[in-house]
Amino acid sequence: MKFTAALLALGFAFSANLSARQWKQAATGKVIEAELIKIEDGKAHLKLADGRVGQVEVLSLSLEDQQYIATLENADAPAGGGVAVGGADWPHFRGPNSDGISPDTDLLDKWPEGGPEKLWVFSDAGMGYSGFSVVGGKLYTMGTRGDEVTVVCVDIASGEELWSTGIGTDDQEGYNAGWGHGPRSTPTISDGLVFAAGPKGTVACLDAASGDKKWSKNLKSDFGGQAGGWGFSASPLVDGDNLILAPGGKDAGIVCLKKDTGATVWKSDDVKPGKAEYATIQISEMNGQRQYIRLFAEELVSVSADDGSVVWRSEWPGKTAVIPTPIVSGNEVYVTSGYGVGCKLVSIDSSNNASDVWMDKTMKNHHGGVVKVGDYLYGFSDGAGLICQDWKTGELVWNEKGRYTTKGSVHVADGNLYALNEDDGTLTLATVSPDGFEMKGQFTLDPQSENRNPKGKVWTHPLVIGGKLFLRDQEIIVCYDVSK
Repeated sequence: MKFTAALLALGFAFSANLSARQWKQAATGKVIEAELIKIEDGKAHLKLADGRVGQVEVLSLSLEDQQYIATLENADAPAGGGVAVGGADWPHFRGPNSDGISPDTDLLDKWPEGGPEKLWVFSDAGMGYSGFSVVGGKLYTMGTRGDEVTVVCVDIASGEELWSTGIGTDDQEGYNAGWGHGPRSTPTISDGLVFAAGPKGTVACLDAASGDKKWSKNLKSDFGGQAGGWGFSASPLVDGDNLILAPGGKDAGIVCLKKDTGATVWKSDDVKPGKAEYATIQISEMNGQRQYIRLFAEELVSVSADDGSVVWRSEWPGKTAVIPTPIVSGNEVYVTSGYGVGCKLVSIDSSNNASDVWMDKTMKNHHGGVVKVGDYLYGFSDGAGLICQDWKTGELVWNEKGRYTTKGSVHVADGNLYALNEDDGTLTLATVSPDGFEMKGQFTLDPQSENRNPKGKVWTHPLVIGGKLFLRDQEIIVCYDVSK
């Protein structure tokens, strides 16, 4: 890690605080969630959820935290408080803050006709819908090559493969591959390790530099897990020294492992959901307690990070497939799913009692995800197209349903919404605002896969990080330059 003396000596405060994220002390492994307020005299000033502000030596933080702070070196932070393009990491599904919002700034605010400049095309990612993690100039994803679930590492500067490692067999049996086979989850990168989960239950830990396998487990055979109809699709969660997974089943729906060895730390024996479904676990600090929140078919459940015991539960009337990841904001949690179910906002009181603030069908999000910006939510709702929804009331603010904004996935970067239409791979750039839909650019992903299952669509979520836009259709990854 190259951490310049100039940055350590720099003293600046942010005009608008960055979003809360996890911070880890390298020596002890202790993890907290806090907002970065300022860097001063080599110390990071961090604001906790309860309002307390503490100081910690930057060089005592984990390498990932130091890399994150180093991205501020190129920012005009003394004046604007943003995180500039170039050098930021995206270590797991939905990013460092698990919110689907890129830390990039200084991006193109409008696109030229035909879209931004194409930098490279990588055509051997394997079949599947796995997303992207980007750490240290390397992109990590997954795909099925032949009959092998494979983790692939690509150099983001050149688009060349650095390594690939098979972690399990994909015979397309035991899960519904009729909409296309292959991995659906995104690798997670932490402390030089890659954690990957395949559709048939394989979970593997690899060396991020070489791809060498450290250990592997299976969610079915090792934990009694039960996949949903489309296979295991949730992305692994790393919290400090631990790896948290949701095998589902009737034994323990959530399990915690030591990330360096795979040894079991605890099992949530009171969580027995049956099918694992597809949402990724979220971390929260509520009422002074660290919690892991997971959406299953019939309930939204929170367990203690210490021992996996249930902290609170909230009923959910899921149908067919429950996929989108919950959004946590303070002591409130937003969930949504498709197949006509809808959405709701749950409030957790000081005694860890869960109650519904509201519940409606404004947002019926299938699997393209929802992003919260301020007090508003943005995402695709089945039947309504691209919508903006009020967080506090659940009411529809606006919707835009056109030829290229029918259904798909969303991502936010530098004040703009990147909305990917699943049917044809058209990406739309629009202002993130409750005031209405304002398009700023549009182009179609090219090339696209000739091998995609006829029922499959362009389902991998878009990602903007380090001034680059990454799109994927099955075995094909395309990188574009969206920096100014």
